[in-house]
Amino acid sequence: MGPCLFASDLHGRPDRYEKLFAAIRAESPVAVFLGGDLLPLGPAGQGFVEEVLAVGFERLREAREEAYPRVFAIFGNDDPRSEEPAMLEGAARGLWEYAHGRRLPLGEYRVYGYAYVPPTPFRLKDWERYDVSRYVDPGCVSPEEGVRSVPQPENETRWRTIEADLAEMTGGDDLERAIFLFHAPPYESNLDRAALDGRVVDHAPVDVHVGSVAIRRFIESRQPLVTLHGHIHESARLTGSWQERIGRTLCFSAAHDGPEVALVWFDLEDPDSAHRELA
Repeated sequence: MGPCLFASDLHGRPDRYEKLFAAIRAESPVAVFLGGDLLPLGPAGQGFVEEVLAVGFERLREAREEAYPRVFAIFGNDDPRSEEPAMLEGAARGLWEYAHGRRLPLGEYRVYGYAYVPPTPFRLKDWERYDVSRYVDPGCVSPEEGVRSVPQPENETRWRTIEADLAEMTGGDDLERAIFLFHAPPYESNLDRAALDGRVVDHAPVDVHVGSVAIRRFIESRQPLVTLHGHIHESARLTGSWQERIGRTLCFSAAHDGPEVALVWFDLEDPDSAHRELA
């Protein structure tokens, strides 16, 4: 297959995107995975897909021609869903493949994308779901509250769960050669450790692990080849690791809380040799 490149949580930072594009030009990965939180926060995110992402990848395609990589992308919880039509337009132009809720071929492998995260303390709820039940951690805001850039029916916001979505998306698929592009990390892992030590809400201690229980259980039971995650920027700094093994599955995070962009390189034929660069 050759090298694959994973980046996440770029949050619309032009310097990070320039480093990402430079790495693609220099190393010619066969596939690039973008794990969400791609846009600037707030109103600055409007138009970013067309004006920055599409322009940057169009220039890469013109420069690389037949060596242009497959690009798989999802949004994250900080990305307004109102920008989804622009992502679909970019996909129609062949600049990338919008992976959320889809299974896409990559040679003899398959890529699955899933953007939703469990409830957070933040107000934007476009990409939030209940996890395995309608429980909300202390200090978090339920998916039924907050704000949305695109209206959703009540049955989606009130009753859908990450657990049910993953079961529906994968069915009885054999996932031995599957790559999952998630935004949320698995619960109680090296990848979901937040800087919440000592935090108390209404006399209840806050869990420092803020990942998805549903994603953790899914990985444990279905054992895909590789899973890719972002969302919790400080996790690698706090745990000392940007990867986790759950059974035979290797889980990688490209979230990073420094000024650099974290670039995770891996080969699907030898995922144990993966490495991370801070550029």
